[in-house]
Amino acid sequence: MELTSSEISAIERIEKANNIVIIQAENPDGDSLGTAVGLEGILVKLGKKVSLHCPVDIPKYLRYIKGWDRVSQDFDFNSDLAIIVDTTSKILMSKSTDNPAISSFLNKNPVVVFDHHTSTMDFDFSAELISRHFTATGELVFEISKSREWEIDSETADSLVIAILSDSLGLTTENVTSETFKRVGELVDSGANIPAIENSRREFMKKSPEILQYKGQLISRVEYHLGGKLAVVNIPWNEIKDYSDQYNPGALIGEELRLVEGVEVNIVIKTYPDGKLTARIRSNQPIADTLAGYFGGGGHPYAAGFRIYESYQNIYPELISAVDKLLNEVENENLQ
Repeated sequence: MELTSSEISAIERIEKANNIVIIQAENPDGDSLGTAVGLEGILVKLGKKVSLHCPVDIPKYLRYIKGWDRVSQDFDFNSDLAIIVDTTSKILMSKSTDNPAISSFLNKNPVVVFDHHTSTMDFDFSAELISRHFTATGELVFEISKSREWEIDSETADSLVIAILSDSLGLTTENVTSETFKRVGELVDSGANIPAIENSRREFMKKSPEILQYKGQLISRVEYHLGGKLAVVNIPWNEIKDYSDQYNPGALIGEELRLVEGVEVNIVIKTYPDGKLTARIRSNQPIADTLAGYFGGGGHPYAAGFRIYESYQNIYPELISAVDKLLNEVENENLQ
């Protein structure tokens, strides 16, 4: 992987730092968590002191990833460098930056960002971006590690493989290339154990009878639009409060909706008592990030999200209209 002069400068800044905090956004997923703990393992081998920060609890379905319990909502203000992984979106960082002390830290200290599928940032603080159009941020970190000859042990290899498999839905999305398979193969050579990872993941994906019954309720409430191309389900605050500790409702229903015949986009909307609304977007067409961007969010072409202070009734027709527009654009491009 050939690095630009600015990327080399950012990496050298990492190599010179002594105490590093690695930050995930408020919507942790397999790529962000796998990348964070994988990068932690690499940097510890380089002699760094490393802490892991996320402004929310790691969802239980991700706790098969070793090192999840080292992620804290606390922030190490003794750090001399911050690394943000898997986001360049201001809104998805706001749970952290709403804390004046964290905001001040990010404005006063160097920040490096590792992300994929993007070349722009909209943060209120300065940051140096390292980005490539890879399947996952974990894939990017692996390539950087190779170029700098950073050591990758078996546990780190596991973490980076999980990151890649997560964002590529098991190496099945359209942005997977032969190079992606080669990188996964190299990580296996470094000790990644994919069967063991999958067995552990399946254990953590198990659902209680109560959650399975709740999933049935969610399925019965799915609303279809645009001739069945768009599926939407709303999760009110009382259900977030009652079920989130056992299983993230968005993850519970979102991936299932990918498999419904005719559905191209599915959106899980959560509504909160303070007027906040969050949307989890998954798409079979590469439009999720663009759709989220209409509402101040971000993400990747097949998986994105946004957070907004708006009523469900007001945002709903806007979402339908935006999805319709984007799907029509994709269809027209395919006809050309």
